[in-house]
Amino acid sequence: MIDTILLTAARIVTYENQRSMTNASGFFFRRDERLFLVTSRHVLLDKPSGHHPNRIEIELHTRERDMGRSIGFSVPLYRNGRSQWRQGTDSGGEIDIAMIELERAALPATTVLRAFTPEHLQDSEQPVQIGSSLLVVGFPLGFHDTLHHLPVVRQAVIASAFGMRFQGQGYFLTDARTHRGTSGAPIVMHDPASADPELPWKLLGVHSARLDMSNRDKVVDESLGLNCAWYADMLLTLSEA
Repeated sequence: MIDTILLTAARIVTYENQRSMTNASGFFFRRDERLFLVTSRHVLLDKPSGHHPNRIEIELHTRERDMGRSIGFSVPLYRNGRSQWRQGTDSGGEIDIAMIELERAALPATTVLRAFTPEHLQDSEQPVQIGSSLLVVGFPLGFHDTLHHLPVVRQAVIASAFGMRFQGQGYFLTDARTHRGTSGAPIVMHDPASADPELPWKLLGVHSARLDMSNRDKVVDESLGLNCAWYADMLLTLSEA
């Protein structure tokens, strides 16, 4: 038996035409009959670093009883010169979350995945205890189970007051060891009281990047080991018709 949380995540490879560029993480979110892929916005476009892919490829399982069977599914990022993803802003500025709708009819009929829904979102106004145990489900440095095409999880804890915008931005902090390639990973908390017994998890946030201090002495001081996690309730706004 495979824990269904592993089937919510997708490995993302960004491309400029046929040239592969970067690895990242993402996950599936379903609202009514519409299916979205969620990741960090900087995975799809990052002007400061000159990162400008024109398509991404995700890996999809195609056999329920054989996780070794998968295909690469290409998703164009632009059509007629217009970006196909959704992104948002709030009073603090741009939010580092992007979601792109997948054409369900184009997916293989035997596709095996699990998707979060609005019911899995943790209300940012509902208290979550500081230090609560979380999981980050993703593909650090592109690392994963290459035989079964599954992600790995890293342990994390909530490191700032959940529900409060850290330094006025739309994210909270996690304490976790993360790497490049984790951007866009879902941050979840087990929910034994979930109304969905097949996916008993709360979706709290979307991992964005490691947070560090610009004045840290890189010789004397270790990295803080803290990360930005954008509140996942933004997905409700982005998935509106």
